[in-house]
Amino acid sequence: MVNRNLIRQFEPSEHELAQEIHAAFHNPDTGGNQDNWLRDQAQEFESNKVIKGKVARIEGDDIVIDIGYKSEGVISVGEWFDEATGTVVPPAVGDEIQVLLEQVEDEFGVIILSYRKARRQKEWEMVISKHKEGDVISGTVTKKIKGGLLVNIGVNVFLPASQVDIRRPPDIGEFINRTIECKILKIDQERRNIVVSRRRLLEDMREDMKKKLLAEIEPGQIRKGVVKNIADFGAFVDLGGIDGLLHITDMAWGRVSNPHEVVHIDQQLEVFVINVDKDREKIALGLKQKSQSPWASVADKYPVASKHHGEVVNVMSYGAFVKLESGIEGLVHISEMSWTKRINHPNEMVTIGDQIEVQVLNINKDKQEISLGMKQVLPNPWDKVAERYPPGTIVAGAVRNLTNYGAFIEIEEGIDGLLHVTDMSWVRKVTHPSEVVNKGDHVTCVVLNVDQERKRIALGLKQMNNDPWEGDIPGRFKPGELRKGKVTKLTNFGVFVELEPGLEGLLHISELSDDKVENPEEIVKVGDEVDVRVLRVDAADRKIGLSRRKLNEPFVEPEAEEASETKPQRELRGGTGSSGPGNLIDLPS
Repeated sequence: MVNRNLIRQFEPSEHELAQEIHAAFHNPDTGGNQDNWLRDQAQEFESNKVIKGKVARIEGDDIVIDIGYKSEGVISVGEWFDEATGTVVPPAVGDEIQVLLEQVEDEFGVIILSYRKARRQKEWEMVISKHKEGDVISGTVTKKIKGGLLVNIGVNVFLPASQVDIRRPPDIGEFINRTIECKILKIDQERRNIVVSRRRLLEDMREDMKKKLLAEIEPGQIRKGVVKNIADFGAFVDLGGIDGLLHITDMAWGRVSNPHEVVHIDQQLEVFVINVDKDREKIALGLKQKSQSPWASVADKYPVASKHHGEVVNVMSYGAFVKLESGIEGLVHISEMSWTKRINHPNEMVTIGDQIEVQVLNINKDKQEISLGMKQVLPNPWDKVAERYPPGTIVAGAVRNLTNYGAFIEIEEGIDGLLHVTDMSWVRKVTHPSEVVNKGDHVTCVVLNVDQERKRIALGLKQMNNDPWEGDIPGRFKPGELRKGKVTKLTNFGVFVELEPGLEGLLHISELSDDKVENPEEIVKVGDEVDVRVLRVDAADRKIGLSRRKLNEPFVEPEAEEASETKPQRELRGGTGSSGPGNLIDLPS
């Protein structure tokens, strides 16, 4: 704030200025011959010159002025309009005044005079005589005009809108009728124009205050300031010469969503100085640092494994933040929300504002992080899964999901078992679970194994029935028998033929024809009905070897015919192979 008392040591008060102007325009008669006072003045009658005159008479709205010339001049009474009172205050007959001689004689021989212009010229001359460029002046804002404001300092001067304040106000009209202090930027005597700046004055003052502040301020101090601007990320606080940044994260130990929740424009604050960069003239401020952080005693108040109630304050895709107290929030990760439910998004379990019970899982005091759990306050159903579902238990459930290696069966809410492809059929080679079950199907299985630690249950479908390979298959299919079957699959090493529902044998490429075959597709297609001969039945490996060669000739056992061949050689020539329950073959492609 400008010290007005200092300024007024160098400039007259409004009252003094008015008295001087009045005295200049209304000199009282000091005696002598009043009728001859003008004749005693050696006046030169030149255009645009201020001269003395006397009110000779008043005729209606005309004031007749005698300036000692051969003819009198006439001035409209309206030129005596008083802007302060808003009324016309005409002079009295005999009053001595100063007028501007605009024209000695016009085309009609009339003298053109102006009281108003003479007064303004006198006001201008008095202001110019007392002020120069760079001076600080005080005046009242009288009017808003295009581009700025008019300020009366004895004469109207121009204050551009850009020079009203350091930050341009939304409406400069709010300064009307306010007395302000400015610095004179430019004086144009020819045009009788003065341009002033309040901004320049404030900047100069602010620069002095800034230098003083930078010399004194240090981190750790408590300083007073005024909120000057608010942004999404925080507030700028004027410390007196420099604006410091009060970041949103330093406003409170608790969560602040919007700086307007804590501060407002022109609010006076006591702030803590966090950091000072004197070279860059940047200051970081805080409010929460004036009190102790609640994290200082968090381990004592919220020990690991303790249970507490809190409020859900934010929900993200990976979890929910729960406020335990102002300034203390913990994260419940999505994986810690339920023992059994499959959660795609935390909002399936909680919403902002919910009051929930949580358990403290971990505390990182340095990072000010607490890990919380919701499921830990409830019993873990997997603790009793092995007890409820021992191996051999028959269970029923819906197919929840299919993968390349099996199907997941939901046996109760949140508890799934895996039905592996190798446990779907005794006699079929199942390459994908969709060959046996579909998503949504209800199936009945048997529990094969429970791994409680890894939370896994193995299920079996084929185990619901006896293994036919240990039963009647070897007795019903004898080497040398002729059978009919349907081609189900073609490979580069042979053809799979379904002999009966669910039971397939391999017709090796070498057994497709009496002639050499390069590609099985040259001989048969999927769906073809074919006649085949059973070559061998291997119950241990769960394989049946087939042949289409020499169907009309007597059958000779392969072992007797080719006793010298090894088993791998026989399999490459026409045998079959398997690698486990439900698989019919296991030959190289």
